[in-house]
Amino acid sequence: MKTFFKYLPSLALVGLLWLLHWLPLPLLRAVGAMIGAVLFVCARSRRRIVLTNLSLCFPELSERKRRRLAWRHCIAFAQAFLDRTLLWWASRPRLERLIRFHGAENLPAGKPVILLAPHFLGLDAGGIAISMRYVAFSMYAHQKNPVFDAVLYAGRIRFNAPILLSRQDGLRPAIRALKDGRPFYYLPDMDLGARDAVFVPFFGTLAATVPAMARLARISGAVIVPCVTRMVPDGYEVTLDAPWQDYPLGDDEADARRMNEYIESRVRSMPEQYYWVHRRFKTRPPGEAKIY
Repeated sequence: MKTFFKYLPSLALVGLLWLLHWLPLPLLRAVGAMIGAVLFVCARSRRRIVLTNLSLCFPELSERKRRRLAWRHCIAFAQAFLDRTLLWWASRPRLERLIRFHGAENLPAGKPVILLAPHFLGLDAGGIAISMRYVAFSMYAHQKNPVFDAVLYAGRIRFNAPILLSRQDGLRPAIRALKDGRPFYYLPDMDLGARDAVFVPFFGTLAATVPAMARLARISGAVIVPCVTRMVPDGYEVTLDAPWQDYPLGDDEADARRMNEYIESRVRSMPEQYYWVHRRFKTRPPGEAKIY
């Protein structure tokens, strides 16, 4: 009973989110826009992280334009969060109407495939689109709150029973799943610390970048197929780009640089939708001052 009351606020929030998934998408997005505006004003520490990232990545923009971009990001961030209620609970026919899938012909048959999924705000919609079509696998970080952990986990395994691996499992389970023919929906563009990372530019600033994607491709013989999800007014567009050629090169820095350059090019096409609330430049090379 004591545990129940401890998590009662979490259960109440989940109940509210479940009710929201019945709303039409335009109304759900309107609620998200209001929440995003409040976040921009009130969540000062996160706003500061967003503005710091934008100042590093878009120095050519005026402060006013970067602030406007940060505002649009907070709006899109809140909208994408509320859209997850649809991913968790909406029917499959509704999701198929909301999430359009393009580029299936770019998925090579008979080969292990790593789907490079940069951290755009719609990446969960991309993951659902993949799991509805393929028996895939991905990474999952358990949440400290068991109520939210249960909801997130259940939402991600709704279709085709995807395998969710932990980062602590290492590369071996991922290699086995790749060789079994499961596409790997992989999100490699976060700062996970200096361990096993190489420092390569991201928008001109050195960023700790995990070279695991190239190593996995080298060991398993997997082909890299970028998978980018864009939020649009009536849902999401998930696109598989052409498979990469001549990758990996066998040089961790060169391979990580190619990945970052690709992500940069896609970020420039929808800058408000990248995950700017993450401290992408938290880990610094030896001797460099902290950024945040």
